[in-house]
Amino acid sequence: MPRGDKSKYTNKQKRQAEHIEEQYKESGLPEDEAERRAWSTVNKLSGGGKKSGSGHKKKSKTKTKTN
Repeated sequence: MPRGDKSKYTNKQKRQAEHIEEQYKESGLPEDEAERRAWSTVNKLSGGGKKSGSGHKKKSKTKTKTN
């Protein structure tokens, strides 16, 4: 997947990025900067695109017994 390819994002993430980008544009940022910041924000909120395969599960908290 080349850099900048958004095919691995969910529809919800794409909608979020569009909405955030519009807000940045309204505040006076140039279009390319608004898009960059919007995707950075989506990545921070969701951890990036769709995750598949091993190693992408949430870590479970294990309780340790103390004697």
